[in-house]
Amino acid sequence: MKFLKKKLAEKYLVKDLLFGSKTEVNTGNATFGEKETDIENLIDEVENNYANQNIGALIVVSDGIYNKGANPVYSAEKLGYPIYTVAMGDTNEMKDVFIQKINHNQIAYLGNNFPVEVILSAKKFNGKEINVEVFQNNVQKAEQHLKITSDNFLSTVNFTLNAQTVGLLRYNVKTSVLEDEKNRSNNSQSFVVEVIDNKEKVLLLVNSPHPDISAIKDAISSSTNYEVEYSLADEFKKSLKPYNLVILHGFLGNQSQLLSECKSNSIPFWIINPLSTENLPGVKISTNMNRYNDAEPFVDNSFGLFTTSSEFKKFAKDLPAVKTFFGNYSLANGASALINQKIGQVETQNPILFFNENNGLKSALFLADGLWKWKLRDFAEHNNHNLFNELISKSVQYLSVKSDKSFFRVTYSKIINENVEVILAAEVYNKSYELITEPDVVLTLTNSENKKFNYTFSKTDHAYKLDIGILSPGEYNFETKVKVNNELFVKKGSILVREVISEKINTVANHQLLFQLSNRTNGKLFYPKDLNKLQDELLKK
Repeated sequence: MKFLKKKLAEKYLVKDLLFGSKTEVNTGNATFGEKETDIENLIDEVENNYANQNIGALIVVSDGIYNKGANPVYSAEKLGYPIYTVAMGDTNEMKDVFIQKINHNQIAYLGNNFPVEVILSAKKFNGKEINVEVFQNNVQKAEQHLKITSDNFLSTVNFTLNAQTVGLLRYNVKTSVLEDEKNRSNNSQSFVVEVIDNKEKVLLLVNSPHPDISAIKDAISSSTNYEVEYSLADEFKKSLKPYNLVILHGFLGNQSQLLSECKSNSIPFWIINPLSTENLPGVKISTNMNRYNDAEPFVDNSFGLFTTSSEFKKFAKDLPAVKTFFGNYSLANGASALINQKIGQVETQNPILFFNENNGLKSALFLADGLWKWKLRDFAEHNNHNLFNELISKSVQYLSVKSDKSFFRVTYSKIINENVEVILAAEVYNKSYELITEPDVVLTLTNSENKKFNYTFSKTDHAYKLDIGILSPGEYNFETKVKVNNELFVKKGSILVREVISEKINTVANHQLLFQLSNRTNGKLFYPKDLNKLQDELLKK
């Protein structure tokens, strides 16, 4: 390849890139130890960084195996220049037993059982028998015996495990290693489940049956983090104290005692489809009660309390209109609208869905009738309810999460892949809850071998940041400290770094993909022995 680059450089400007999980300029220090391969990212990066530089051709040297990103053939079709591929690797299948994928819950609840699916493949071992075992801390938790019934064998092995302790639980799945099996690194795979001790309780109070009710219940129940209880408002006689969130559907102005109980117990609430404009918290609507608008929704891009996906924002433009109060709207200071009303072609500042926080108590109002239609539209367009569920679940999550009132706060990802940098952020407040950055924030990291590493956070204008970098797979505990006016604040936590085994699972070269990349862009595929032909092809251009 060095000779090819040298010859091409006599006529062309040659850019040399390396690609794995990301794409970067080749500085000559390549180790070829990337944990993932993303060919789509290579094509996108070339387009973004070199599109205005009169590209004559892109040469991709690869075995055609990708395990991150989308199929690169679709990205390549938009290019205005050919891709020439150099096909590396071995296309012959070797004898192999490997774990293809493990499906499991991200979160389980203390004392509950949770399912685990192990998708297992075997090549050229017809008639052999293997064991599939699940371990936690080197203690076997489950085992199944399996007979391989074909040379191209695929099977799903199901286990049921119990969440016995709170915290991050790491499991390891292992299969038998058979004779003549050369690739043994893919016979085991680990996964992590976070066990928490209780679900968030959501109370759904309604004034009368409505299509919204089942739509809301199903959306909240789609997340295993929540437990929904339903009741007619006039039949509910219990205390609101056990609940993390109260949803009031069909709210009437004379039900202000429910809001008072929520406020006195610091319970967030969400009013959906109010039947009256009286006593609505966070908004005043001057209206004739007999007049309504059919308003189409649109997402307010200035909303910043939580993020919604680009897919949802795009989908929101196509949602059907809902019935809203006709009148003048006045939002309270600090209220923030996620979805506003579009009347005809006019995008107004009148909200459909907005959020408010008053004296530390969060609330939300959906000021329209017709929420259920959005669920039906989602299914009609996507054959699922994912985007509708996103709107409901993210709203519920924001409302039900308790505000952190501590003077020292640390945020981080509890579970992270080994090829991703470990980054922590911290905030320090004085007694007036003003952000300060004068004191130093330090961290001590302890690995599984009890070795300790000390770090100091870097300071920004209003906060702190620590980039530890890439860590080896394993579990790490940390302790962060800051001293403010001779008062010491301490935060502790743990981070689990997961091994990325994508490159170990599929080792059979995919030259068909490389052929498609070249064929669809008017390029050609070459093998390493034919580099002279590739050189001649390009120099004649």
